Amino acid sequence: MRTSKLARATGTLFLLAALGAAAHADGGMTRTQVKAELAEAIRTGDIIANDESGLKANEEHPQLYPAHVVAAGKTRAQVQAELAEAIRTGDILASDESGLRLNEEHPQRYAKVRATMAAEAPSASGAAMQ
Repeated sequence: MRTSKLARATGTLFLLAALGAAAHADGGMTRTQVKAELAEAIRTGDIIANDESGLKANEEHPQLYPAHVVAAGKTRAQVQAELAEAIRTGDILASDESGLRLNEEHPQRYAKVRATMAAEAPSASGAAMQ
């Protein structure tokens, strides 16, 4: 009885050790990758500052680090045009709890819009023939 408990515990220990080694070997980064990532974080200030504030170094002293590049968004006019198109086609959520879009909840209201959009779009077969 005592031997089987010891054998089971030893087997479990070896299994855990093997799983840990496999996990470390599969998904880990190399030492060079870790060093490069740390150097980049130090350069950009993307590391926790050496005080009790909990802020990153680039948040505490932004003038010391390069500014983050922010991708340009859409203009107000573009957003308003998209909203108008979504309202026209019924491609907005209904104001109830169904989770459906207006054109799904009331297809009869937007059938004419779909037919017009289909007529305006070039046909796939015509484009393939050219």
